[in-house]
Amino acid sequence: MKVTIIYDNQVAKEGFKADWGFSCFIEAYGKKILFDTGANGSILFNNMEKLDIDPAVIEEVFISHDHWDHTGGLSDFLKINPVKVYIPQSCQEPPGAREVINVKESLRIHENIFSTGELKNVEQSLAVKTEKGLVVIVGCSHPGVKNILKAASDFGDPKVLIGGLHGFRDFDLVKDLEFICPTHCTQFKSEIRSRYPGRYVSGGVGKVIEI
Repeated sequence: MKVTIIYDNQVAKEGFKADWGFSCFIEAYGKKILFDTGANGSILFNNMEKLDIDPAVIEEVFISHDHWDHTGGLSDFLKINPVKVYIPQSCQEPPGAREVINVKESLRIHENIFSTGELKNVEQSLAVKTEKGLVVIVGCSHPGVKNILKAASDFGDPKVLIGGLHGFRDFDLVKDLEFICPTHCTQFKSEIRSRYPGRYVSGGVGKVIEI
C-alpha cells in the first residue's frame, strides 16, 4: 500500500505548492483512490503533475466531509475524470460524477478497503486492512480520533493514522499505533512528536508513505 500526499498546509519537498487543505493518493490492492481534493483545483493538479500522478488513472474519489478545503478541487477534477465519488450522507452531491455513493453506515468499498461510515453526521474516514494492521486515513477528525479509531476497529486493529487531527490532544489514544502522520489542521504536532518520536512521520506535499 502506498499513500502520497498531494495537498497539505506545508510541503515535504521543494517545488510543490502548499495550501490550506488536504488530499492524498491511495494505491492499495490494485485500486487507485483520491482521498479528498484540497481547496483549489489548480494547486491540486500542479502537485499531481509534479508527482507524476495522472488524473486519468484515478478510479474513485473518497470525500471525507463537506468542507471547502477538502472538496474545493472536486469539480475541476470531475471535469477531467468523472469517476465514482463516495461522500458522507450530509455532503452536497457533486455534479459531474459518473456515480455518487452516499455513505451513512460503515461500508466495504472493496476487499480490505472500508469507510467508517459518517460519524456524528459530519465525516467519514477510510480504513485499509494490510498485513501490518489497519491504516486509517482521516480528513480533519471532526468526530474525534477516539470515535474514528473505534469505528475503524470493526475492520481490524488500527496501526497507522494519517491525516488532519483537528483539536486532538488526548495523546494516549494513539499510544498503540505503529506510526502516526499528522497533517493539515493538526494543532499539536510538536506535542505528538515529543511523545512518540520514533513513531511520528512528518507529512507535507510530496511525502510518500509505503506500508
